[in-house]
Amino acid sequence: MALRVVEHAGLSDVGMQREANEDNFVCGPLFAVADGMGGAQAGEVASQMAVDVLAAGDGEGGTPEERLTRMIREANRKIYELAARDQSRAGMGTTTTAAIVEGRNVSVGHVGDSRAYRARDGELEQLTHDHSLVAELVRSGQLTAAAAENHPQRSIITRALGPEAEVEVDAHSHSARDGDVYLLCSDGLTGMISEPEIAGILRATGSLQEAADALVRAANQSGGKDNITVVLFRVEDEPDGPSGESPLSSGETIHQGLTADDLRTAVQEQERSAVASPPPPPRAAVRRRAPATPKRRSGWRRAAGVMAALAVATVICGGLYLGARQVYFVGTDEAGLITLYRGLPYEMPLGLELYTADYTSSVPAGAVGVGRLDRLLDHEWRTRGDGEDLIRQLERGTLDEGRARE
Repeated sequence: MALRVVEHAGLSDVGMQREANEDNFVCGPLFAVADGMGGAQAGEVASQMAVDVLAAGDGEGGTPEERLTRMIREANRKIYELAARDQSRAGMGTTTTAAIVEGRNVSVGHVGDSRAYRARDGELEQLTHDHSLVAELVRSGQLTAAAAENHPQRSIITRALGPEAEVEVDAHSHSARDGDVYLLCSDGLTGMISEPEIAGILRATGSLQEAADALVRAANQSGGKDNITVVLFRVEDEPDGPSGESPLSSGETIHQGLTADDLRTAVQEQERSAVASPPPPPRAAVRRRAPATPKRRSGWRRAAGVMAALAVATVICGGLYLGARQVYFVGTDEAGLITLYRGLPYEMPLGLELYTADYTSSVPAGAVGVGRLDRLLDHEWRTRGDGEDLIRQLERGTLDEGRARE
């Protein structure tokens, strides 16, 4: 028995700190998110081109993985060619994560750091691996998962559509079950709220549209530093029709924009409401922590302990900050330009950054080859002269592979 999509929802939001939304998405029958890069005049164009190609589909046949790979590579080709023709869009690119439901499988095609998740029996599982510098450092054992959460270059991706003529696509299929919910999202969501929080919101909300609203609201409440896009869909067993197939295909329009999925969902909601009491209102998507159990101790001991802890923290933070002023590393700024930073590539609690921008080049990260970019942005501690020399070579186009490794 095949599976069908019985409910879906999609939502994109500019966030709290960006002026333009460079994300785009597709919501049925193929599902996808795309997170553009290169500025509003380029990133938005790149992500729109990607979702346009995916929405148009691919009728050449083959497995779902093969079709997704062909479509994503076609989107890459179009973005790359436009960037080559139009200098104002040089270096533009986009991530993309797309999913197709076929038979009893959900197939995923993926490039970049947008993600695909599956929620099953209240548990959330990530189905994709981020193509990002920080994720690769974690996978290679050079960085811990805890350190990665606050790493200043965690948004630097090592694979995207557009920067190069060819792109490697991760494509894989996953066995699905009745009731599974799938989430595709840009890093504007996962960079703001944790996976346990995402799972809690999915459990607490009723419809998928309510879940999408709550997820975006929670990301904004946590700072909303980037554009936020979520796409959700739920699968169920396909009921047999007279010939053993569903009497209506999931994307078929039956009346003035009403699709078979819409009709089925309405009927199911009506049936549920006839036999069950109304569901409780969804809980607000607010980040909460369990209250700590207070220990019984006298007031003066508690105050002394707090003062001692603050003194130790001050000494440690002060020492780290002073030490950080003696070293430099190469990274990128919020606009994606190669930048020389003074300090250590870490953030401390309470928002204390151990680095400041010393020099910002005119070279966008998207214009640097992926392999070279990976080596250049390894956050190796350097002297100021070494860092300036690397960036000047990059600006002149004379940086070689060996020099990037030094």
